[in-house]
Amino acid sequence: MAEDEIRFYRASEKPYGAFSNLYRRAVEFEGETFATSEHAYQAGKARKPEVRDWVLSAPSPALVAMAAHGLYYWDIAPGWSRTKFDRMRGVLRAKFTQHEDLKEMLLATGDARLVESATVDNEVNRLWGEVNGEGRNMLGQLLMELRASLREEASSPTRRAA
Repeated sequence: MAEDEIRFYRASEKPYGAFSNLYRRAVEFEGETFATSEHAYQAGKARKPEVRDWVLSAPSPALVAMAAHGLYYWDIAPGWSRTKFDRMRGVLRAKFTQHEDLKEMLLATGDARLVESATVDNEVNRLWGEVNGEGRNMLGQLLMELRASLREEASSPTRRAA
C-alpha cells in the first residue's frame, strides 16, 4: 500500500467513510439488528431499557451519538468506562465480518495507519480519533487491531482447510 496513513471522518466521504461508525450499514450484534455500528455501540451505554430505547430512537447516527454523550451518569451502565473499548471491538468485528465489501476494504489498507481525523476539538473526538494530530485515535487503533486479526484468521491453516 502506497499510503502510510489513511484519514477518515465523515461517513459520506469516499472511500473510507465506511470506517466511520456513522456509516449507514446494518449490524447484527448481541442478537439484535442495529441501523449502524454507532447504534450497536451506544446501545450498551444506557443502564435502563427505556433510556436505551430513547437513545436509539434518534433520527440519525450522529444524533444517537449526541444523545448517548448527553446521558446523566446515573443513566450510564455501570463500568462503562472499563467496558466501552471491548464493546467497540465486538461491534467493529461484527460490522466488518458481516459485510464482505467492508472487510475487503479494511484489509486492502495494508499496513497504513488508520486515523479518525475529527474537525471539532473535544474530549470525545480526541479519545476516538485525532484533532490536529492530537488524540488517542482509539477507533483507528481498534480498526488496525481488527485488520491484523482478520489477516491472521485468513492465513491460519485451520481456517483455510475449512
